Amino acid sequence: MIEILTPSELDRARDTGRLVGTILQTLKNRVKVGTNLLEIDTWTKELIEEAGAESCYVDYAPAFGNGPFGHFICTGVNDAVLHGLPYDYALADGDLLTLDLAVKLRGIASDAAISFIVGEKQRAEDLKMIEVTQRALAAGIAAAVPGAKIGDISFAIGSVLTAEGYPVNLEFGGHGIGSTMHQDPHVSNDGRAGRGYTLRPGLLLALEPWIMEDTSKLVTDKDGWTLRSSTGCRTAHTEHTIAITDTGAEILTLPKN
Repeated sequence: MIEILTPSELDRARDTGRLVGTILQTLKNRVKVGTNLLEIDTWTKELIEEAGAESCYVDYAPAFGNGPFGHFICTGVNDAVLHGLPYDYALADGDLLTLDLAVKLRGIASDAAISFIVGEKQRAEDLKMIEVTQRALAAGIAAAVPGAKIGDISFAIGSVLTAEGYPVNLEFGGHGIGSTMHQDPHVSNDGRAGRGYTLRPGLLLALEPWIMEDTSKLVTDKDGWTLRSSTGCRTAHTEHTIAITDTGAEILTLPKN
C-alpha cells in the first residue's frame, strides 16, 4: 500500500514527527554510562504516554521477527544495527548506541533513528560511521523531489556509503509510512537512478541509511529480533521521516526547539 496524505493529514504527520524527534533527543540527553537499556525503554513508554501517542512497536509482529516485539524502542549496542530488543544491559563508556523509535499520534505514524557514543571514549572509526550515515541521509533527502524516482534516493544514499568503502546490505532499508509504520515503497540504501515509483507531494518516506564497518551480512540474535553484524563489527544507523512537498522534501522528525 502506498498512501498519499491530504494537507490535514500532513499537518498531523508534522506533529507526530516532531514528537518522535523530541523523544529521541530527550533520551540521548538522559543516557549516560551505566544507563540500562530497560531504563531507556521505560522512559520511552512514559514519554509516549505523556504525549497521548501510541507505540508502533509493542504489538508489532512481522514475519521476520519473533513477535510481538513487546517493547517501546529499539536499542542497538555496538554490533547490533537493527531491531535491537532492549534487555538488561548497563551501557559502558564508549558503547555505540542506536535508538530507533516509531510512534503514532492522531492516526499518523513517524519513524526515526539516531546513533551516538556513550561516555567519553570516542573511537574515530565510530564517529566516521555515524557521520557517513548522516551524510548519506542528507543526500537521500536532497534527491527526494517531486517527479524523481525512488531509485534516485537509493542511488544518492548508496553513492555516499560506497564512496567511503562501506558494504551495503539491501535486505532492509527505508519505506513508506503513513497510517501504518511500514508501507510501500521500499527504499533500498543503494540502487539505480531513474528506477521505481515516482515521488508525489503527500508521500511520506522513512529514509534510513545504516552500515556495518566491514561486512554486509546480518545475523539474527537468539532473542529472535536483534540483527547484528556477522563479524561482530560496529554499526551505525540514522533515520528521518520526510514528506514530499511541491518544492522538495520536508524533514518531519526534527526535535522541537
